[in-house]
Amino acid sequence: MLNFLLVALGGALGASARHLVSLGAIRAGLTTFPWHTTAVNILGSLVMGAFIGWLARRGSSSDALRLFVATGVLGGFTTFSAFSLDFATLWQRGELGYAFGYAAGSVLLSLMAVFLGLWLARVIP
Repeated sequence: MLNFLLVALGGALGASARHLVSLGAIRAGLTTFPWHTTAVNILGSLVMGAFIGWLARRGSSSDALRLFVATGVLGGFTTFSAFSLDFATLWQRGELGYAFGYAAGSVLLSLMAVFLGLWLARVIP
């Protein structure tokens, strides 16, 4: 139960931070391109890499800290950070085919899924 609460709290903080970035982009007039999403994805991926690398260097296996920061805060800030870490893990294992297949499949299937969801919302009363 504690792990669930750590992820929930971290997720709330991460999602709130993402919302603040979006508000800042709107207030700055950056609305012609999704700069806020791009910035959040890149920053989240950078922090994910640094955090996981820091944990590995420390030899720490603190599930509570990893769940709060990586799954909670960064997962709430951007799920792209988890995607990036999964890709990096496959790459570092030397599984380049799986890494690129995962990247291409994730992006293409997710785009197809959002269009399918939009279509279903139009055709289902």
